[in-house]
Amino acid sequence: MSTQPEGTVSNTPNTPSGPLALPAPSQDDETTKLDVHTMQRMKFDALGPMVVNSDGTLSRIANWPNMTPMERERTMRVLGARNQ
Repeated sequence: MSTQPEGTVSNTPNTPSGPLALPAPSQDDETTKLDVHTMQRMKFDALGPMVVNSDGTLSRIANWPNMTPMERERTMRVLGARNQ
């Protein structure tokens, strides 16, 4: 019988040996489908504005859909000045 120091992790038989599987895709009818073979334009306004980070990378605001119109307006004002 081997003992391990407190606070260490051991590989037990209950630990999965391979990568975990992803959940199956949902069958929601509300999913937006986009045909990429057409020249149709699509707006992504629901995703919120692009943020230019200090290192030059781009990101989005994660909670944009949950913001109130007043919060969105303030955020756009700050980002407009910051992204210059």
